[in-house]
Amino acid sequence: MRKALRWLLALTVLIGTLGSAATAGAATAAGPGVTATTDIEDQLLAVPGMSLIQEKPYAGYRYFVLNYTQPVDHRHPDRGTFQQRITVLHKDTSRPTVFYTGGYNVSTNPGRREPTQIVDGNQVSMEYRFFTPSRPSPADWSKLDIWQAAADQNRIYTALKKIYTKNWISTGGSKGGMTATYYERFYPRDMDGVVAYVAPNDVVNDEDSAYDRFFATVGTAQCRDRLNAVQREALVRRAPLEKKYEAYAAENGYTFTTIGSLDRAYEAVVLDYVWGFWQYSLLSDCDKIPADAATATDDEIWTTVDTISGFSAYADQGLETYTPYYYQAGTQLGAPTIRFPHIEKRYIRYGYQPPRNLVPRDITMKFQPWAMRDVDTWVRHNAHHMLFVYGQNDPWGAERFRLGKGAKDSYVLTAPGLNHGANVAGLVADQKALATARILEWAGVAADAVARAKPLAAFDSRLDVRDVEREPALRP
Repeated sequence: MRKALRWLLALTVLIGTLGSAATAGAATAAGPGVTATTDIEDQLLAVPGMSLIQEKPYAGYRYFVLNYTQPVDHRHPDRGTFQQRITVLHKDTSRPTVFYTGGYNVSTNPGRREPTQIVDGNQVSMEYRFFTPSRPSPADWSKLDIWQAAADQNRIYTALKKIYTKNWISTGGSKGGMTATYYERFYPRDMDGVVAYVAPNDVVNDEDSAYDRFFATVGTAQCRDRLNAVQREALVRRAPLEKKYEAYAAENGYTFTTIGSLDRAYEAVVLDYVWGFWQYSLLSDCDKIPADAATATDDEIWTTVDTISGFSAYADQGLETYTPYYYQAGTQLGAPTIRFPHIEKRYIRYGYQPPRNLVPRDITMKFQPWAMRDVDTWVRHNAHHMLFVYGQNDPWGAERFRLGKGAKDSYVLTAPGLNHGANVAGLVADQKALATARILEWAGVAADAVARAKPLAAFDSRLDVRDVEREPALRP
């Protein structure tokens, strides 16, 4: 890897030039009546099917929240459309563009992902299909799959490439990293590079021993023992803590029709506890876990479980937002199941809930075991200009993407000690420099910028979100 870095630093061929003279509104014509000097808002709205929801200016940028008309079924575009929400953080049409999705809802507030800061570029962000309000009505759930979502991205890219003509890089974290990978698999000629963060890769859904091995060694024995003891104690004290849960649910109007009962929901929350800790916390946070679960009060056990797992997660109201994810987990993505050797069998009534139990029964689901095998095989043999970044202590990285002999200029790197928020900035120095240089080169910036291997834009505490995107446990 150091040899690759030295090669990069010796690079003298001009790869691209940094455009600084172009005005923020300049671009290639996007439609009839659009010229190179047309205002960027007019250029965006000249794209057929594009409409403005609102503009939120930000210093140095213009930020647009937009709707884009998409076919419900890309194989049969004449069979209905829906409005898909996207955002555009516009820097300058002479800059590279980063195409981001988190795989869930899109934020409507300005934000800049790490590759966008590295290349000092524009950012297009996409809301994943079927996440409200980007959901067809009526919803034909059979049209929620990884190919249809990749086709959404392809249509957005094709439309906006006429405006943002420089290099494009796709990116996303967790389910968004998976999405960027699937997009590359189905449309490998669209992007100039892919940066996939903490992307799970569940190739064989029924074989999850990698997770068991992870939880047997992650962190320190002392921390693992603390977490395991709290998780077990929460099940031992099921009766009094479920009374507290009943009151909590009544106070907040929570119901449990989808999962089946409050008892099932309670156990699901507790079984998420250890996973949730390692997904979102650092080893240093073990000091916040009760040191002796057996002598901790009920309130202390409740508070630590609620803080990490969230007692609202498996209520109907908590599940509803994530129905599209659970549907995909139960039809294509797969879902983990782990063992709990530190808890006696008599305390576990249901075990991990399969995705089928987290989706309303009127939505039909059938698992497609070939979907992830296809993507995994493609990545191993065809990855080109792809970077995968994982956190050492992130459970989701136990089953990850790996590269084979057919991969070219692609990398799988691990940030030591980090969780589900791992990023390039958290890599060791030589890997950080390598990853930064590769992103810059894929973005087509000047050779001297590639050689420096430093982000081109200064850190902005409002735009550059560095914390892990917090979702309830067992959602990537």
